[in-house]
Amino acid sequence: MGAVTQPKQDRSRATRQRLLEAAVACLAEHGWSGSTVAVVAERAGVSRGAAQHHFPTREDLFTAAVEYVAEERSAALRNLFTDGPPVRSAVVSALVDLYTGTLFRAALHLWVAASNEPQLRPRVTELEARVGRETHRIAIDLLDADETVPGVRETVQGLLDMARGLGLANVLTDDTSRRARVVAQWTTLLDTALRPM
Repeated sequence: MGAVTQPKQDRSRATRQRLLEAAVACLAEHGWSGSTVAVVAERAGVSRGAAQHHFPTREDLFTAAVEYVAEERSAALRNLFTDGPPVRSAVVSALVDLYTGTLFRAALHLWVAASNEPQLRPRVTELEARVGRETHRIAIDLLDADETVPGVRETVQGLLDMARGLGLANVLTDDTSRRARVVAQWTTLLDTALRPM
């Protein structure tokens, strides 16, 4: 019996996924100016033509890449806590981790590029709004926070803003030890702010 060949649709899906993952890695490592379709295609092990078949423009490729990884990270975050109610400090740590890895670094380069590239700005702005809403929903769920209580929505948003700031600080230097202390303090603040009345 001959070798089983992978259906064309599956190969196409796998190629697309390799391109998306390579695009995020390139963006995180080399920034916008160093991340071309050709560089990404080479890293993904596909031809430039194949890359352009899936993503006609550079903007298509990089916005799709950041969106793809953001969705993957959201799913992974939700799946971390499937064994019952999570410990609040673990949720805070997991949320902070979202902003200190490759995805955040790639997104940051995309934001900077969007500030200088008018054709990219509306796409990145819309993407970031969508990712931000989804992250906020996940945080509310995982923290078991009641947004009908005054101040709770702002407290959770403050946590996400703080996590983003820690991610930004981590871009230049390893901020692990300070980050651990900040996570502990935010957990204490959340325990007070989100305590049922």
